[in-house]
Amino acid sequence: MNYIDYIVMAAFFAVLFLIPAISAMRSKSKGANEYFKSAGTMPWWLIGVSMVAATTSTNSANLFTEIIREDGLSGNWAWWAFLLTGMLTVFVYSKLWVRSGATTDISFYELRYSGKPAAFLRGFRAIYLGVIYNLVVTATVLLGAVKIGVVLFGISPAVILTVTAVVSIIYTTLSGIRGTIYTDFFMFAVVMGGACAVMYYGVNHPDVGGWSNLMSNPEVTSRLNFFPSLSNKEAFIAIFIIPVAVQWWNVWYSGSEPGGGGYIVQRMLTAKSSKHAVGGTLFFNLLNYAIRPWPWYIAAFASLLIFPDLASIREAFPNVDPSLVGDDMAYPALISIVPNGWYGLVAASLMGALFSTISAQLSMGANYVTNDVWKRFVRKDASDKELILVARVSSIVLIILGSLMVSLIESAKSGFDLMVQIGAGTGVIFLLRWFWMRINAWTEIVAMAVSFLCAVFFQIVWPHISDVTLLFYEKLLWTIGVTTVAWLVVTFLTKPEKPEVIANFKAQVRADGRDVGKGLLKMFIASIAIFAFMWAVGAIIGGVK
Repeated sequence: MNYIDYIVMAAFFAVLFLIPAISAMRSKSKGANEYFKSAGTMPWWLIGVSMVAATTSTNSANLFTEIIREDGLSGNWAWWAFLLTGMLTVFVYSKLWVRSGATTDISFYELRYSGKPAAFLRGFRAIYLGVIYNLVVTATVLLGAVKIGVVLFGISPAVILTVTAVVSIIYTTLSGIRGTIYTDFFMFAVVMGGACAVMYYGVNHPDVGGWSNLMSNPEVTSRLNFFPSLSNKEAFIAIFIIPVAVQWWNVWYSGSEPGGGGYIVQRMLTAKSSKHAVGGTLFFNLLNYAIRPWPWYIAAFASLLIFPDLASIREAFPNVDPSLVGDDMAYPALISIVPNGWYGLVAASLMGALFSTISAQLSMGANYVTNDVWKRFVRKDASDKELILVARVSSIVLIILGSLMVSLIESAKSGFDLMVQIGAGTGVIFLLRWFWMRINAWTEIVAMAVSFLCAVFFQIVWPHISDVTLLFYEKLLWTIGVTTVAWLVVTFLTKPEKPEVIANFKAQVRADGRDVGKGLLKMFIASIAIFAFMWAVGAIIGGVK
């Protein structure tokens, strides 16, 4: 790095802190409603960009690179299938969330259910998502930061984690969700600029020889199929059939929750109106699936020629801990070829991706802990000042614990698989609970507990008690099956919710079942349109087949 790179990075950090600081000073209200929901003033386009910025992390480029190097472009169906989930949220559930008036998606539980089971579910789910699951996501994102940081800056993982923690805490706690959303817009622009720079210099590297050579190289052309080949039936089932037929509607995954949840709902609840919530969520899905990933995909193809195997990565970076080197390390390795000047922009873009996602996780987790645990169970009469303090302390604790968990995650793909496994079998409940009133609090409690225990069993216990190696999709199907049977049995063995609670819920959210058919039709049309647009972009710029 030279002085130009340092100037670019200094400018990035200056803007990073300036935007939320100005937002905090200009906020008309300093209360909790402003801090957690921006007083419901955000327009659709800003919400959509903030959602995609929150979804984009340092781990994103690493994950896409690992998938393409191992399974080709079609391997991305593991996450492309979640577009169906997103479209369902857009056309059916987004307006329901806004009408609910919930502070968080967890506070929804005491609107839909009642009594001690509802209270327990709200508190337990808040801890489960806000702390336990949140830490898995945070650790996976931080692992990407470590793998990139040791290549970009040549510093130790401990230093990387410390700097990330300090900056994330300042950035997240400075002005609440309003400042976060404004800053997300800036960071997404920087992230895309850096991704395009890596793509450009990767494609024009001497080992690649330009665009035409890249797209005609057998190592690349064999990985350009939009759909997996039917000649390998097991791969076709694992890569395409399971995600499209089962995963998208029956797996809870952060950022793609069936029916909406997490930081997607958190941002929807900041919208000016239900129309802005719908528009923002639709815009998010278009950006997230059809536009945002292409610079990373193309860079991943270039990495196949510059760093054809793990040995070449180790050889290029002999000082990097060998345990960190995997196919997800190819993208950080690719960054090393970017010249000075642009190098600073790339470094800033990756830090932007890191901070936007970490901020989203910390903000969401702190929101859960503050509103769904502290205010609900500890101090119901807590002042706004106290709630904001609790949120800030929660953010500090979460980033520290997440940093300590980094060593437990092996790679970008293993972290993704673990998150999917934890939420398997619960997704359909989040779709049905708005309309099928037989579902009660015990349904969700049992589903959450059983899916988590199954994930722990298959990921940790099974390898020690059996010589049979289960593929990821086999573990997923077993977890979905066991979890579904468990929650269905419990649902019919326990009492349904009180009629007056159901009546109040229906009156508030106005979940009219007659709109579901229209919503599903719109969902499939919009999904096909975005998939077609995604394929068309690939066909035009990359020869995707």
